[in-house]
Amino acid sequence: MREQIRELAPLRTQLVLVSEQCERRILTLREEERAEMKALKEDKRRLQRVIDDLREKQRALEDQVCRLQEDLAAQYLAYRNEYDARKLLIANIGSMSYATAEETNDGEEVAESEDPVKVKLALKVCREDLTKAQVELNRLHAEYGDVVPRRDWESLDRSHRENVQKLETLQIDFDQMKTEYDTLLEVHKQVLSERDSLQAELEVFQGTSTPRPDWESCADILGGSDRWTELFQGQSSQQRLLVLLENLAERASKDFFDGQGTGSDVPVFLRYEGQLKNVRLKKADVVRIIKEVMKQKYAVDEEQGVQSNLCEFLHTYLERQHGEHAGDWAYSLMDVIHYHLSDDLLSLFSDILSGKVDESLYYGQLQLGNHVLKTLTQNDTAESGILTVPQLSEALKEAFPLKNEHDLNELISAAQAELENNEGGLAYQRLFIEDSDGQIRSFLSLVKKQATAERHHYINQLRIQLEGKREVDVAELRTAFNVIDPSLHSQALDINLCFVFLVEPDNLNHALPVDTEVALQRLLAADVSRAGPPPSHTN
Repeated sequence: MREQIRELAPLRTQLVLVSEQCERRILTLREEERAEMKALKEDKRRLQRVIDDLREKQRALEDQVCRLQEDLAAQYLAYRNEYDARKLLIANIGSMSYATAEETNDGEEVAESEDPVKVKLALKVCREDLTKAQVELNRLHAEYGDVVPRRDWESLDRSHRENVQKLETLQIDFDQMKTEYDTLLEVHKQVLSERDSLQAELEVFQGTSTPRPDWESCADILGGSDRWTELFQGQSSQQRLLVLLENLAERASKDFFDGQGTGSDVPVFLRYEGQLKNVRLKKADVVRIIKEVMKQKYAVDEEQGVQSNLCEFLHTYLERQHGEHAGDWAYSLMDVIHYHLSDDLLSLFSDILSGKVDESLYYGQLQLGNHVLKTLTQNDTAESGILTVPQLSEALKEAFPLKNEHDLNELISAAQAELENNEGGLAYQRLFIEDSDGQIRSFLSLVKKQATAERHHYINQLRIQLEGKREVDVAELRTAFNVIDPSLHSQALDINLCFVFLVEPDNLNHALPVDTEVALQRLLAADVSRAGPPPSHTN
């Protein structure tokens, strides 16, 4: 029991440290929340004052509009009185002028008396005109009684738009602050949940776990405590085991390699004679070299418009990088690849060098991962790096419209298991992070595995379509592709046909027939994929 107590003492200390760290983090979050809540309250009071000022200005403007309406009515009444007075004056002047002209022309000394009938008729006409004028005046009062001058209206409208725009800006800022506050609350809840989960896991580990290995005993094998600290710092037990095995394999590996000679059957980058030194590359170094070689080769092929040989390009790359030691690096590189053929990337690179598969498979897998990450990023409208499970499901359906529900559910389950979060949001960007050795995560590995299975199924459908044919020509293979995949673009179809018949696009129609099984094996070695749904699903 004392030995168990001594063994559990570090876990107890670690629990205390974790608890203290969580408490400090919670206190820090609470202080930040208090400061942010105080700032939000101050901003709310400031916005309330702004709104009150705007309402006061609106009431003042409404009072001003009422006063202006009253002034306009008074001015309009004065205008009508002035108008009537001027009209009467003009009428009097006209009658006086007419009387003077009549006296002058006729020379009569006594004016004839007016006709009563004409006077009554004129009075009737005047009353009708007065009625019409009164009706028109009432209509004008009804239609334009609340009208304000255009300049005043434009000024008030401009001021109103400015105030509305300021209010909308303040509302947007307030909504953003509220969203950030809600996010902080959610993060706080997640931290509490993680702390409780860690506490529960720690209690489970204390009750069920066995004593951890004494890794410090490996320090002498690895070259001392400093070397041990450098290799094992921050690593899990599984990663420490892999590091230990790799170092043991490195110690057991040969210091020199025997050159394979300069014969034509030897790959060009391995055509060396004599003793070649083992530079003892790490797996991470090999992964970096492979990615750099493939990246540079793709750029050179795009620039020249012709696909070069990978072995020759690797030979050129090593000579450019290491000069006279290119042979040492080539043999060391292939030695590491030989010991790590279980790794997907190293195995694929080895198959490309040996000619078993085409390098388009590498670029296809790279584009596949980029396509999935791009689709998930586009569905992250909040740009928070977090997707819920329904959002992840919709994003995967958009990225893989031809996958069935079973495959999509497998991907979702793999993502949830990898991120260890089944209820809240998923930090989807972590699915595409590689470890220090360039090893991809299980989600991306499953994506590539499903793509490989779909490619094999696609080729099997083509094999069924070509069943009974010993040889196949261009027209027959083109017809078979169109039958099983009507959505396949003509340009992509020509690329597949050129790869099968080993000709350039210009000479495709003159290509000789090839064995059917050879054609199918060449398609399996290339990045061939379905473009659209099968004919039975097109409806």
